[in-house]
Amino acid sequence: MIQFRPILFALGLILCTIAAAMVLPAVVDVADGHEDWRVFFTSAVATFFIGGLLILVAYEDQPAPLGIKEGFLLTTLCWVTVAAFAAAPFAGLGLGFADAYFEAMSGLTTTGSTVLTQLDQLPRGILLWRAILQGLGGIGIILTAIIMLPFLRVGGMQLFQMESSDKSEKVLPRAIELTLAIAGVYVGLIVACIAVYMALGMTPFDAICHGLSTVSTAGFSTHDESFGFFRSPALEWACVLFMILGALPFVVYVKAMRNHPEALWRDTQVRGFLMFLIGLWLIMTFWLITARGLEPTTALRMSAFNLTSIMTTTGYASSDYMQWGPFAVGLFFLVTFIGGCAGSSAGGIKIYRLQVTALLTRSHFVHLMSPNRVVTLVYNGKRLPADVPFSVVAFLTIYMSTVGIFTVVLSAMGLDFVTAMSSSAQAIGNVGPGLGDIVGPAGNFSSLPAAAKWVLSFAMLLGRLELFTVLVLFRIEFWRG
Repeated sequence: MIQFRPILFALGLILCTIAAAMVLPAVVDVADGHEDWRVFFTSAVATFFIGGLLILVAYEDQPAPLGIKEGFLLTTLCWVTVAAFAAAPFAGLGLGFADAYFEAMSGLTTTGSTVLTQLDQLPRGILLWRAILQGLGGIGIILTAIIMLPFLRVGGMQLFQMESSDKSEKVLPRAIELTLAIAGVYVGLIVACIAVYMALGMTPFDAICHGLSTVSTAGFSTHDESFGFFRSPALEWACVLFMILGALPFVVYVKAMRNHPEALWRDTQVRGFLMFLIGLWLIMTFWLITARGLEPTTALRMSAFNLTSIMTTTGYASSDYMQWGPFAVGLFFLVTFIGGCAGSSAGGIKIYRLQVTALLTRSHFVHLMSPNRVVTLVYNGKRLPADVPFSVVAFLTIYMSTVGIFTVVLSAMGLDFVTAMSSSAQAIGNVGPGLGDIVGPAGNFSSLPAAAKWVLSFAMLLGRLELFTVLVLFRIEFWRG
């Protein structure tokens, strides 16, 4: 039987944390003499009141531990509820609730799609709030992926569970040590990113906002031109580095810190991710040189920045790649589906699932040629658990089917096919920009119908939490059982 008290207690603590975070943009607006601080203060008080009420109602002297069912339900309620409360400051500043919820969900899921325009003229408080949401969302995503999903046996995530972590029904508090280690690495990367940005010429405020959204592979910027505003090759290369670091498995960082420094470059997923990314750089660089006549160094920098941004699902743009030609547009659309590494803040299908799929395909062909040959599937030097191939194939099937369903739904709302398909793909993959004038790198989601924004908010949630996959796999296991 599900224990609701610990769920409500944990949800109350999370809401109180969100309320405390709202104080920071309020302080910035007070320092700037902007009246919007009242909106943040009111939202913080209301959020803290509700969170505190949940804590008081659900408090127990000996709280029941969270199991798999409770952890799953808490994760779901947390993201839906927190997005609603995080939307309050946006709604208080004049956005309709559909727009406000879309912006908050986009920030928390580190998608990076935005309905806000004229960012350069907005108060610094609201810009900081967007960055804070992405920073909090990034760490939440990493911990959910590493701690919760392995226990749920979803999509092969159990491959990236720490050997020392608890494999029983109790998800917490046994995972606290891992949680603190990952949080330390995450915060350390953000601080390093901010320091590098400041050293290369960003203002402290821009560096903080972009540092939060870079390491969380999120993509909200403080300027309408996104990262292209800075016109700095050095900043772009620094951003490429930290986008990659944010898209690598955080468990591997922890292993490297625990007297295993070789873990980072020996990891099969990390090597595959980097090799694939560099290959894309070279292909696009060759295209820009031969078809667009760009200088090699400029072509490499533009290719590296924009392809890394999309593949890590960050969503920054240094230029409008819709103007690079049909080949480039097609390649960017393909990269939308790939994503970064499992156990990172990046979205998408994830590199390891593609690698496992390649292993399955190879073993199938080997079996066709030699029916009596026994093929052992080995990944990262270990034999794949028996349920991983099934989970990965199921995930890929459901992922692509979900993109197709949302494409049809958005098309029924009047969107053209390119906009409907690319916005569905980017929302499920938590990428940010899609294709076309509305959702492309130079577009804005504000012109979408309100119903489409609700649909995409739901798509972002499903893509980030892999909820659809969880539910379907549970049903499949029930039928098989």
